[in-house]
Amino acid sequence: MTKLIDPKILINAATRTINMEREAIEVLTQRIDDTFIHACELIMNCKGRTIVTGMGKSGHIGNKIAATLASTGTPAFFVHPGEASHGDLGMITSNDVVIAISNSGKSTEILTLLPLFKRMGIPLISMSGNPHSPLAQTADVHLDISITSEACPLDLAPTSSTTVTLVMGDALAIALLEARGFTAEDFAFSHPGGALGRKLLLKVEDIMHKESEVPVVTLTTPLSAALVEMTQKGFGMTVITDSDGKLAGVFTDGDLRRQVDNGINLGTAIMKDVMTSTPKTIHQDILAAEALAQMETRKITALVVENSENNVIGIVHMHDILRAGVI
Repeated sequence: MTKLIDPKILINAATRTINMEREAIEVLTQRIDDTFIHACELIMNCKGRTIVTGMGKSGHIGNKIAATLASTGTPAFFVHPGEASHGDLGMITSNDVVIAISNSGKSTEILTLLPLFKRMGIPLISMSGNPHSPLAQTADVHLDISITSEACPLDLAPTSSTTVTLVMGDALAIALLEARGFTAEDFAFSHPGGALGRKLLLKVEDIMHKESEVPVVTLTTPLSAALVEMTQKGFGMTVITDSDGKLAGVFTDGDLRRQVDNGINLGTAIMKDVMTSTPKTIHQDILAAEALAQMETRKITALVVENSENNVIGIVHMHDILRAGVI
């Protein structure tokens, strides 16, 4: 039979952990000083990549820091210090900068690499909880990630220390992002496979219907013929152009319902009498996400796509945007 656990014990332990880790993070703000600026400058001036290394839990956090740096404009990757001593050191060049993470500052696998970094002339940034450790003393810049105690009641399992390390890494990444003028489009280029990339990079011209797919009639086209064009093209609307081929208006299923309610003669009406002469349009270079936002705001399902000469070049429908994964 499973032993019952007092819920209060679970809640108290969780609350205590969160509070301790929050307090540890708050102390970090006092350490964002000239040493932090120096670390940022070393990375900004690096002609190669930022190499992050660390053992154990520090390694797991270092892997994430490297990934965050890489996705926010700072070329970076993680190197396991144990593997570096057995060949992977060849991945590191003299143009790189190293961020070495060790809470104690005494990890043997990392200390083994320090003379090699110095011989290669590689700038070294340490992240350690011990400013007097061999790692901190050897580094060109030491970022203090010390804590009062771990959230673990035994003060053994890395908890508060790994959280503080991760936050310091995020602080570096975001400071560098802003210093580089890194944009949302830059971010999307490093995330092209996901929904984020599709949302940020996909433009109207990439998904719009064009040429023969676009329903088009003229000002003098009978309403009955326009309804046939709308049915054949399947957008629930048609574009109306003038004698010069310029956009004159649109006619939608909603317009048809309103005209029927007004008693229009479907057999004799022509498009210039029933169309909406101020259609909602969009340019082909606009992001698909913006087109979707306009549709939602205006409560419509399609937009006419124009070029700079006011010529109709396509139709973009809400379903096209949603199918493309822009949500």
